[in-house]
Amino acid sequence: MHEPTSEPVDPLVTPAEQPAKPLENAAAATSLQQASDRQVLEKLVFSNLQEAKVARRWNIGLRLSWLLFAVAAFWVLRNDNAPTNNPTSAHTATVEIKGEIASGADASAENIVLAMRSALEDTGSQALVLVINSPGGSPVQAGIINDEIHRLKTVYKKPIYAVVEESCASAAYYIAAATDKIYVDKASIVGSIGVLMDGFGFTGLMDKLGVERRLMTAGENKGFLDPFSPQTEAQRKHAQSMLNQIHAQFIEAVKKGRGDRLKETPEMFSGLFWSGQQAVELGLADGMGSLDMVARDVVKAEDITDYTRRENVAERLAKRFGAAMGAGVWQAMRSSVTLR
Repeated sequence: MHEPTSEPVDPLVTPAEQPAKPLENAAAATSLQQASDRQVLEKLVFSNLQEAKVARRWNIGLRLSWLLFAVAAFWVLRNDNAPTNNPTSAHTATVEIKGEIASGADASAENIVLAMRSALEDTGSQALVLVINSPGGSPVQAGIINDEIHRLKTVYKKPIYAVVEESCASAAYYIAAATDKIYVDKASIVGSIGVLMDGFGFTGLMDKLGVERRLMTAGENKGFLDPFSPQTEAQRKHAQSMLNQIHAQFIEAVKKGRGDRLKETPEMFSGLFWSGQQAVELGLADGMGSLDMVARDVVKAEDITDYTRRENVAERLAKRFGAAMGAGVWQAMRSSVTLR
């Protein structure tokens, strides 16, 4: 039998100096893992820095964009609201009065008056034509425009005409009556010289449903337009006297504007309306005609320039951010006197 053999041992090497291969391998693995972890951390930090840079750039870009937008909106608004004073060639100036005549609407006194002034200040405008298509609206707004038409005719010595499209009723006719001449289509709706105040009363329904209205006021008549409270006879008479007074103001404005051209009848100021053809017969209008016809045959200036104030982007955005909402809620809740 052979005796087992073993590796020769160097008698000069101590056990502590013997190679420790497993320990070296473990240390190398740990070093590699640490290096890998450092690389991952470096990548994460670098990635976060890059994202932060991108976010800062976006924030700066958005702020600059909003600043540019604000400057552009201000410039547009300023130029839209500035009157046109540059002299132009001979033309017929127009201003549209369309839709409801009310404060804050396109056909508000503020918009119409500024547009009329701009039109008449232009040395090239030979006359101003109000293009009307409105069922009526606020007697206050209509009265302001009516007074301004009389003033502008005296200041600028230029004729002001009205051309009616589909409708020129109530507050719209209040305005038209101040012009020098009114032209209509034979099928236009003209007139409705009257005043109304509308609302609803729910007191009977509330009694049936067993609902109690709890309204506290300081002043016995403070809540007399409240639809959930009963209306007394004294309150009704007060409201009627106010309507009668506004109606008398309306009638006076029509008579002042139309003069002896009116062929008064018992029904003329009753709130009735007529076709364009009937309006001409009654003296509520002067003749048949369109805008083109008036510019060509009456003003003798076929070129037409529109001075109507349009709502621009800046104004639409301003309304979107709360102003219009508050005004709309307020107007919906309150009862107003309306010419229509």
